[in-house]
Amino acid sequence: MSTSKAIPPEEKRRYLRLNSVFPVQFRLLSLDGSRFFSDWIQGFTNNIGKGGICLRVNNLPEDLAARVKALQAKCFLEVEVPLGNAAVSAQAAVVWVREIAGQQDKLLIGLAYEKILADSNSRLMRYVWLKKLFVPVMGATMILLGLGLAANSYLNIKLTEGNKALVGQLVTILQDSRLAQKKIRQISRDKDDLQLKIQALQVRIQALDEEKKKLEEGAWLQELKNARKIGEMKAQMEKLGREKAPLQEQLIALQHKEGAVTEELLQLHQKRAVIEKANFDKMYQWLTVHQNPRSGLVMSFEGDSDVSNWGFIYDESLAAQAFTKFLDFERARKILDFFAKKAKRREGLFLNAYYVDDGSPAEYIAHAGPNIWLGIAMLHYTDKSSDGRYLPLAEEIAQAIIGLQDEEGGIRGGPNVAWYSTEHNLDGYAFFDMLYSLTGQKKYLEAKEKVLRWLVKHTYDRPGIPIMRGKGDSTIATDTYAWSISALGPGKLEELGMSPDKVVEFAEENCAVEVTFLRPEGTPVKVKGFDFAAQRHLARGGVVSSEWTAQMILAFKIMADFYHRKDMDAKASSYESKADDYLAQLCNMIISSPSPSGQGEGCLPYASADSVDTGHGWVTPKGKATGCVSGTVYTIFAYYDYNPLSLKE
Repeated sequence: MSTSKAIPPEEKRRYLRLNSVFPVQFRLLSLDGSRFFSDWIQGFTNNIGKGGICLRVNNLPEDLAARVKALQAKCFLEVEVPLGNAAVSAQAAVVWVREIAGQQDKLLIGLAYEKILADSNSRLMRYVWLKKLFVPVMGATMILLGLGLAANSYLNIKLTEGNKALVGQLVTILQDSRLAQKKIRQISRDKDDLQLKIQALQVRIQALDEEKKKLEEGAWLQELKNARKIGEMKAQMEKLGREKAPLQEQLIALQHKEGAVTEELLQLHQKRAVIEKANFDKMYQWLTVHQNPRSGLVMSFEGDSDVSNWGFIYDESLAAQAFTKFLDFERARKILDFFAKKAKRREGLFLNAYYVDDGSPAEYIAHAGPNIWLGIAMLHYTDKSSDGRYLPLAEEIAQAIIGLQDEEGGIRGGPNVAWYSTEHNLDGYAFFDMLYSLTGQKKYLEAKEKVLRWLVKHTYDRPGIPIMRGKGDSTIATDTYAWSISALGPGKLEELGMSPDKVVEFAEENCAVEVTFLRPEGTPVKVKGFDFAAQRHLARGGVVSSEWTAQMILAFKIMADFYHRKDMDAKASSYESKADDYLAQLCNMIISSPSPSGQGEGCLPYASADSVDTGHGWVTPKGKATGCVSGTVYTIFAYYDYNPLSLKE
């Protein structure tokens, strides 16, 4: 549908647009400007010119959308100009509206300025023109650089090929190991089959032998009568013995075959250990090359053009922790310095996402969970480096989070929202526990205990579903099961009357899936891992989440350590086996970096399928070869037994 006013040609020339995308806040108001119809709504500039803006808006409520389509509203705008100190305010008339084909609930709205300060408009246009000129200028520069770096490019190509080959070797070894394990299972079944047949024949032979002995011990008057029968029984026993002999030979052959395949599997495991370590080293390198030298931020996704320049602060926390884990404190400081010195905040909290290239806001929403994770990264840095420069900022975040706690102790999702997330509260519990450990301040202990009371009352209160996704929300979310183990620990869960074994068993029974993952080069591989939610509730079928599978692997390892400390080694070994199996499965999803800067180094996609519903209100990124920070880093954590929700190593 398209709605528009008739605009004279000279006016159309006035509204010629320049491509430039950045976020805008707006409110709808009446045509006479006397009252507002809406609270602040987030949109994005699709095009921008001196006379107006084309705004892209997602999920506009039906009543507001109808009013806009009927041209019965104006817009009051606040445009955050990247690198600018103050937002540009403007009032604009709606001149046309168009729905985006094939994209439900997305509108393009053409706006013509009615009120805007000349200085503000000039500042806005200067930024737009600079951004427009940036591409051709950079193109010319790159051509000159390319001429000077031809030899280096050849070396990079060779390096990329080597990195891709390394990923390929790991996948091949994993597939060969899978086939060898399948052979061993089949051999074991065949052995069991033969042993049952041999046992059955042996039972029949023994029965005939016992009956023959009884007849041989009979009175002499019976001897002639029994002689014929005894002869028949001997013949049957000889026949059964002849049947048994080849079965025993087959069993011996299978045992030899089992030994050979077991030896082959052992060699594959040894090769896997070497190649796997090399790939994880490359995955860490992939992370380092995606850190922007200007802002210090790490790009969350590569391969999805919609969010290719975004850095979500949850991902920044994971990256900073990875750098800290490997004692790369300088890289960790580059991320944390951005938040300490440059990042814009709202109501004491950092925004959920920023543009990696210049650090300007990419999303104007501030949620509790991502901020808590940012604080967690600062505490890990403080603990590992003995450098306390970021501890005051972590405490500022903690004060803002404490301000979101209600009288029951639960942490709301953010300012001006009413919902509660189990995930955020588990994060909060771990965050306050770390702060208390580092500072000894009682207020953090009290905040932690309040969160725990809320979790007991609103999360762990359903016998049928061990963990609620949020207050009044019984949706199954896999990460809440993994993070209950990681944040609280098996011992604390037992103190609360919960079985940590039941927690992980429930997640495995309801959320574990096996899917066919089509690798970027076109090779299909079977992968077993964890979905974002219970598969049976989703019509799309199973999807393996790399990040949430890695979270479960870490949970299995924590359970193994818990039972080792209890001297229950058999149970611990069972969890270790699960962790190792799921890690091997997840390694089948390692792909070569799709970006030139990544040089083919290994990384993990967000999920085994792109652009599908997670079941929790968002979809997986688009692109068959989209490397993501959260999946890659959490898998590194799982490999190295690093629990981000605890300071204990």
